[in-house]
Formats: sequence, structure tokens, C-alpha cells
Amino acid sequence: MAATRSAAISAATIVALRGFRGRRLPPCLALPAREASGGGATSTSKKILPRSALRASASQAFTAGVPDEAVAEPLVEAEPVAELGKLACPICYYPLVSSLDQSAPSKSDSSLECPTCKKVYSDEDGYWDLTVAVGSTEYSESMPAATELFRTQLVSFLYERGWRQNFIWGGFPGLEREFEMAKTYLKPTTGGIIVDASCGSGLFSRLFVTSEIYSLVVALDFSENMLKQCKEFIKQENISDERLALVRADISRLPFVNGSIDVVHAGAALHCWPSPACAVAEISRVLRPGGIFVASTFVADVLPPVVPLLRIGRSYIGQLTGNNTFLSEAELEDLCKACGLVDFTFVRNGFYIIFSATKTN
Repeated sequence: MAATRSAAISAATIVALRGFRGRRLPPCLALPAREASGGGATSTSKKILPRSALRASASQAFTAGVPDEAVAEPLVEAEPVAELGKLACPICYYPLVSSLDQSAPSKSDSSLECPTCKKVYSDEDGYWDLTVAVGSTEYSESMPAATELFRTQLVSFLYERGWRQNFIWGGFPGLEREFEMAKTYLKPTTGGIIVDASCGSGLFSRLFVTSEIYSLVVALDFSENMLKQCKEFIKQENISDERLALVRADISRLPFVNGSIDVVHAGAALHCWPSPACAVAEISRVLRPGGIFVASTFVADVLPPVVPLLRIGRSYIGQLTGNNTFLSEAELEDLCKACGLVDFTFVRNGFYIIFSATKTN
């Protein structure tokens, strides 16, 4: 499944995590205020942009001719609507607009357009397809075996019906505890925008929506069938999609404006990414200063003496499957640091690790 700041853990959480070993860094600093392009401090990312404000900020970015202009959008009070103004063309990273009136997009739009390359992206089967090659009729691209496996109908159907539950044998603590552990890292960003990267059938995305701790949840995955399953579960569980957007995208080419996302969460996903380096670099690009990347994955450095052998074998396994299971704890921290993500903190249990890192200012 290809397709993401540390906080002090409370006493109650520490009790819940008894048996896990880990380390923690000092509590996070308060979120910095963002400045409007015309100058002057504004409120934090807990506020949502209305359609009119999005239209104005998008217009400024297009006039200036520089995609990064969209990063410094003014934030003002608005009705609680899904903020699609952060969606960007995966080819040139300019903010997408409504294909009908060239204004900022809303959930009522059926298609979005890039104002520079003029490519149109449609909302089909209940999700936005924002992959680079969408719309191609002749071109096809082979993907790693691990990626293609999770695109199948069978695995997508089984993912929440037994597949994901088996991760407990690798040290994963179960969905509810995983969610609570993730939330301990996410407290400084409540009210903002979270991207649940490689969301699968949306088991965490739905929890983020029902918890109402974020203004917008973007359930993002590369698998069409996983997103269809997510949509199906949403209907079955009568979950409102007012604060939810389903997006198909490549984790190595995220369709978001630079510095526009508060949190990227990736549960049990990083080991399936074809290139963790490219993915983490993209996550760093879309996170705002002070934004948080929280992820859980498998690691295989439980027995330190075998790490050199694992690193040798990993290249061959990766070539065959596209799977990067054998990243070590130290490698994860080093990768985050290389991509501008600092304050790495984690909790370990067997082959399971959950970690967070913060985008530098």
C-alpha cells in the first residue's frame, strides 16, 4: 500500500503502554502564528478558510507565478466546511481550482483544474484521483509487487476483516491502543488538517473523523479499491463526510500546496512505500513549520547483531517486492533528520515502532 513534534506522554498513557520501551523528548512548543501574504499575524491552523478567502489567496498565487505564494494564506473564521483549497496539482504543485468558474474548489465540484498545466482531475467513485498519470489512455506504469497487492479487490476487502488484525503478532498493540498512542503525539495540532497517508480502508481516517479533533481529514491512498472500501465503511457506520475528503495519490508525489498540512499520519504503511526517502521528503514539503509526522511501521533490528545482514538482504528483497520492512530505528531517525524533520521520538514493542518528528521552522 503506497499511496505523514513530539509530545510528553501522560501518566495514564504510560500505564497503558506498560511493557513498551521508548524514549521521549521535551514537550512541544506552541504552534507558531502564520502570517498573511500582505503582512500581519493571524490565527493558527485551527481556523478554516472560507471559499472567498481561498479564492483570493489562490488568485494571488497565480498572479505571482510562484507556487510557494500559496503557503502564506491568511486564515480567518469560517463555516466548518471541507477545505479543498489545499489540494494541488501533482505535476506542478499549483493550487487546484474549480474547473467551472476558476474559483477555489468546494466539495460540490465534480472536477478540478490546474491553472498552469490545465490538467483536469475528476471526483469519480467517491474520491479525487490526483495521481500524475490519471487520464492517460496509452501509458501504463508497473508498480512494485507490494503496491499492486494492496490494489486488488481481495486484499482491500480482507484488510479490516482479518489482515490488519494479524499485525498484533509483530508487536502492534491493536487499533484502539495504536490510535490512543498516535493521539499523544498529535495534541499540539488539534483543529488543523490531517492527512492519513496510505489510509487503506480508512480504519484510522474514520477514527479521526468521529473524534472531531481535526477540521479536515484527508484519507489518502494509492489503491482505488482501498478507497472504495473506505467509502463503503463510512456509509455502513453512518459517518458524516463533511470533514472528510478521499484522495487517490502517490505518497511520493503528494497533491498538496507547500507547507499547508498540520499533520501527516501513516499507520503501518512506511514499510510498503517504494521509496521511504522520497515519501518522507514529500511529507516534509507539505507540512507547515511545526507540523508533525506520526507513523507506525515494522522494524527488524530487534536483534542488533543481525542488522548488517538485514541491510545486505534488504536490497534484494526490495528489488523483488518493493517492500522496505527492514529499516532500523536509527535509519528512521536519520531519514527524518535528512528531510528536515526533527525532535524524533518513539515507542517500541517487538517489531513494532511508532514515532513522530516535527517539521523545522
